[in-house]
Amino acid sequence: MKKSWIVIGIAVITVLIGLAVALFIGLQQQKQQVAEMQELAELDKQEMENEYERFTLQYSEMMTQINNDSIIEQLTQEQLRTQQLLEELKNVKASDAREIARLKKELATVREVLRSYIRQVDSLNQVNKSLMAENSQIRGQLEQTNLEKRDLQQEKQNLTEKVAIAAQLDATGITLTPLNKRGKAEKKIKNAKTLQVSFNIARNVTASNGNRTIYVRMTKPNGQSFSAGTFAYENRQLEYAMKKVIEYNGEETSVQTFWTVGEFLEAGEYRVSIFADGHMIGSRTFNFK
Repeated sequence: MKKSWIVIGIAVITVLIGLAVALFIGLQQQKQQVAEMQELAELDKQEMENEYERFTLQYSEMMTQINNDSIIEQLTQEQLRTQQLLEELKNVKASDAREIARLKKELATVREVLRSYIRQVDSLNQVNKSLMAENSQIRGQLEQTNLEKRDLQQEKQNLTEKVAIAAQLDATGITLTPLNKRGKAEKKIKNAKTLQVSFNIARNVTASNGNRTIYVRMTKPNGQSFSAGTFAYENRQLEYAMKKVIEYNGEETSVQTFWTVGEFLEAGEYRVSIFADGHMIGSRTFNFK
């Protein structure tokens, strides 16, 4: 009788140890998923900071290329505004989704304003180059040829830098809609049979035309990603839920992607991030009951 109790005790202890190990492993996995989500948010914030800094330097460069006090004053004001937004971004935590989203919208506005000034400054530079070419003829054909060669090399370098800034795509109007089995929108995420992610690739006449691969990354309230595969981003591999190849011609392009639900989805915050050409081009969080 005593041996039976000993055997039962050992069995109970073994089961408890097994449960403890399983709980420990589960907590470690959840901790890793949360850390990955935080790391992605930090990467997003760092990329935004880098863009703000590049835009600030671009304004300084443009001010050295023109001799127009009115435009220089306008560029100075926009540069100060960009620097102010950069300081606000540096003081914001990556986990503050609302403030990050606001500064991302401001970044898109700054980018569009910068593009308009690039076009304006380029136009003035073309006029100035024409005048320089006329004056250089007086000093001799050889001097003119050398000057034009140097100008073309500098213009090519400046154009490459401008295209890198101006050609980046923007994803706007991002929505995440749970659909029931009849394809109708559902308010409660647990009733969803399909998740629909819709957004627009904004008009950008400076971007090159052609096929673009769009990756849609979604994370659940527990930080776990919906996974259909991986893609390269910032020297690492990230999981994506949906991938779609679109034909982009510089005009606004609507995109819709779908995820078939095969598991129970809990209420909480879901995050959608859009990637293209090695950049995160848009992100938004959604709360579902």
